[in-house]
Amino acid sequence: MNGMVVGANELGYRTMVSVLVADDHGFIRAGVEAVLRGSRFRMVAGTASGEETLDAIATHDPAIVLLDINMPGMNGVQTLEALRRRSDRRPVVLLTAEITDGQLLSVMRAGVDGIVPKDGAEDELIDALEKVASGQKAIAPIFLQRALDLSLNPEAGGPLDRLNPRERRIARLVARGMRNRDIGTELNIGEGTVKVYLHTIYQKLAIENRTELALLAVNDPAD
Repeated sequence: MNGMVVGANELGYRTMVSVLVADDHGFIRAGVEAVLRGSRFRMVAGTASGEETLDAIATHDPAIVLLDINMPGMNGVQTLEALRRRSDRRPVVLLTAEITDGQLLSVMRAGVDGIVPKDGAEDELIDALEKVASGQKAIAPIFLQRALDLSLNPEAGGPLDRLNPRERRIARLVARGMRNRDIGTELNIGEGTVKVYLHTIYQKLAIENRTELALLAVNDPAD
């Protein structure tokens, strides 16, 4: 019987690992599922918002959560923070096309386990998942250095530094006096989606209305 004993690492490698994929674009979720195919990682659920993700985590109990950082409503940063407030320490990997300084600092403080750029994710994703599954971090040195620089120079960011590029653009359109309907037309999104974005922006910036937002946008040095 002793000859049949399998080492812990070997056994761990053979064990399938469940992954929840949260991204508001269906083709991204399908692409991630295709990348995982043939590996030991199995997609057990796909979600399109932070709220849906939290519910799916409770239902499917995935070993790893893969989050798109920018989703309408509750985004990836807020979803990670909500998980950590629940004392949920399961590994979370962010999948992102771009990440603002404010977002980077927030996820680092919340204890993110990995950050994978969408550009080239097909080459890096499995390696990142392997690392976090074994208790390691999968955060590229460039992100670690950037987070360190920001921590040492917190005044470097502008008033809109917590917003992603789409949210910044909406803030600047608000500063130009545009109504939600006009903003939706400009960005080719629905008026309801604009309202969702604005709600998220108000929460991120701790403000209550579009007048306050317009003042911040006017004073943003990156504008």
